[in-house]
Amino acid sequence: MRAEIRAVGRLKAGPERTLVDDYLARATAQGRALGLGPFTERETDPRSLKDRAAETAALLDALEPGAAVFVLDETGRTLGSADFSGLLARHRDEGVRQAVFLIGGADGHERALLPAGARLISYGAATWPHKLVRVMLAEQLYRAVSLIAGSPYHREG
Repeated sequence: MRAEIRAVGRLKAGPERTLVDDYLARATAQGRALGLGPFTERETDPRSLKDRAAETAALLDALEPGAAVFVLDETGRTLGSADFSGLLARHRDEGVRQAVFLIGGADGHERALLPAGARLISYGAATWPHKLVRVMLAEQLYRAVSLIAGSPYHREG
């Protein structure tokens, strides 16, 4: 199952960019043997989009039929690492070919445009900078793969 982070905005060179790239590369390398990956990222330039609806539509562009869609949203459900890992494994085992993780712009997502079955997930009640959310998501994807693989990484961090 391929997995892609789709985000409004661009991470420039710096520590956040380095961390996202590192975690996605690790997840891809470890996930191959598990039927997971590659883990990629697609950035959408907000300057070309006029509003929240346009941002959401851009994030959903070229979505594969049957894709598992996860929407990062402050009102979403919080998931522990084991639950998140189990959810990814379940989708993989059910034959889902693509998992997409959406990080919207400053105003969030246009809910009416989200596909049926999209899961809203949250990293808690605190407000996080978008670039840190992207790092946290990339790390959780790697942690999920590590849990599925039975790797000790989950206990190290």
